[in-house]
Amino acid sequence: MKRIPKREYTAEFKEQAVKHAQAVGIAVAARALGLVEQTLRNWVKAAEAGKLVGAGAKPVTPEQMELSRLRAENARLKMHVDILKKATAYFAKDAL
Repeated sequence: MKRIPKREYTAEFKEQAVKHAQAVGIAVAARALGLVEQTLRNWVKAAEAGKLVGAGAKPVTPEQMELSRLRAENARLKMHVDILKKATAYFAKDAL
């Protein structure tokens, strides 16, 4: 028997899956989302008990949130600078 690797899902995905399952039924929602029915059934039970959590759900401090935001912004700005460097080189070569 082939073993399926364990996947981790975010809390948002689980919440949306539970809402979908409550609207159309667990079996239909599980097929539509590519989940095992029992997994979705467990999420519905956990949601009803108020214990539905995502992968690695731990409290995040405001400092950690700010640091994460700044890292993402830094990566985005580095990408922009790299694009501008390539464009400058392209147009400088074109002008010669």
